Amino acid sequence: MADTKPLPSTLSVGLARTKLEVREFFREKEALIFTFFFPIIFLGIFSAVFGNTDFNGVNAATYFTPGMIASGIFLSSFQSLAISIALERDEGLLKRLRGTPMPPQAYFIGKIGQVLVTSVAQFALLLVIAGLVLGVDIPSEPSKWLDFAWIFILGAASGSVLGIAFSVVPKSGKAASAVITPIVLLLQFMSGVYFVYSSLPAWMRDVASVFPLKWLAQGMRSVFLPDGFQVNEPGGSWQLGTGAIVLTAWLIVGLFLAQRVFRWTRRDAG
Repeated sequence: MADTKPLPSTLSVGLARTKLEVREFFREKEALIFTFFFPIIFLGIFSAVFGNTDFNGVNAATYFTPGMIASGIFLSSFQSLAISIALERDEGLLKRLRGTPMPPQAYFIGKIGQVLVTSVAQFALLLVIAGLVLGVDIPSEPSKWLDFAWIFILGAASGSVLGIAFSVVPKSGKAASAVITPIVLLLQFMSGVYFVYSSLPAWMRDVASVFPLKWLAQGMRSVFLPDGFQVNEPGGSWQLGTGAIVLTAWLIVGLFLAQRVFRWTRRDAG
């Protein structure tokens, strides 16, 4: 009797899917421009436009760096997954994948793996440009980088599961970008990515505080801005504990919604 090879594990298939997803991501010009390079380009623009402006004791490049890092994580997770999955569903790719022996979990491992790889690469490039070109002081304290690690992981994880869940909202793949991009832009404006958060109207800050991007941006400010800057925050502190609770809550909500609403086929497929 011939020996049969054991089937590859879900994790190994998921890692293989991650490599494939990363290659496909970097082949897509639109994804590179509007997801990968968008925060880096805007950091350069804001640094040039507001170069001589004092933002409560820090220069423009230093102030906008944490917001652009947070924006990059949100774009790479929520926006990228919501749009790409909607397109793959519309093109029938998800239906074909569901009909293969591949474990369904491997598909999601691949998607989340792609988010982590592209987010880390984007952050590294942005940090190099901010530090070497724009003169931003990069923190050296281990405690700052420990805070960065858990904020990054929670932000990427919550954005990923919410993107997976939200991918069912667009009625078609072609409509995905038109539906999702304005929502992301609105959250960026309301969450202190493009403006000084404390200068925004109180009602806008209240609305933004419900969503994860605000807490992701505020957490990144705690890492990259001087400790004394926290007095300029609406609560007079970085509120890292509250941020951790909100991001974790969105992670749980996103997991629940993704399990309940995710579809492998188009709505009109039955």
